[in-house]
Amino acid sequence: MRFLYGLLFAAVLLGQKPDCSIVPGSSQQGEAREFDTDTLYEYMNGNSEGYFLYGFRKMHGVTCRAGAVKLIVDLSEFASPEHAYGMFTGNLDPRLPVEKIGAGGQVTPRKVIFVKGHYFAEIAAEPEGDHTQLLRQAALNWAGKLSGSTEPPAALSWFPKEGLQPGFPRLVPQSVLGLRMLRRGYLAQYDYGRAVIITEDTPEAARGVYEKLKERFSPNEPLRGGLEGFTAQDRFLGRLCFFLKGPRIGGWTSVTEGRDPAALAAALAAKMP
Repeated sequence: MRFLYGLLFAAVLLGQKPDCSIVPGSSQQGEAREFDTDTLYEYMNGNSEGYFLYGFRKMHGVTCRAGAVKLIVDLSEFASPEHAYGMFTGNLDPRLPVEKIGAGGQVTPRKVIFVKGHYFAEIAAEPEGDHTQLLRQAALNWAGKLSGSTEPPAALSWFPKEGLQPGFPRLVPQSVLGLRMLRRGYLAQYDYGRAVIITEDTPEAARGVYEKLKERFSPNEPLRGGLEGFTAQDRFLGRLCFFLKGPRIGGWTSVTEGRDPAALAAALAAKMP
């Protein structure tokens, strides 16, 4: 029985490494690649910092040849599904649609990216040309082999849809709204303002951050109606409102005239568990 479990575990691990079976009829060119936090910079030509911001752990890659097309296939593992999805949204082209590949994917003529669980996957095609269909099918084949959830982070559904700008909500890996005390959280841009949700490890940690926000945006006015929060006016963030709910801090900034920051905050809080 232990031997059987060992085989199953080895199969799962193998399934998380890319191979050329995702494109039937293709063949591997050269050796497989493997990088970690100490060696990724060698492969990324100085662009590794963007990966590190989202909690990069390791990358496995392989190059495949399908006729005249070369496919550079890379799979990166991140600290959590939330981090992996953040890497995905950070690399999206807001002008193009997101497709149902894993928990989300986007295909262009020469590259496809998608996310599933802890994994962020990339396939780039050479030479120049429209390789959209080949890339989409390869990504679908690959996503079916990877473990992990096919659902986006739950927090994305808490933001209102009205007036939401393309490419949002997205995970900001550090200094949300330019405030160092907001270490990481989701940001959504609207025609009428910006909404944020920051999740801390515990309600106590969230309260500590919230109290710092109150001090930072003083003077302020407390909210009415039972929701713990405040409204204020800031030179840089304009008309704003922050509130505390369990281990989470939510809020709105840069709210335009004609919109009530407190009402927007109450509606956002009502969507949050």
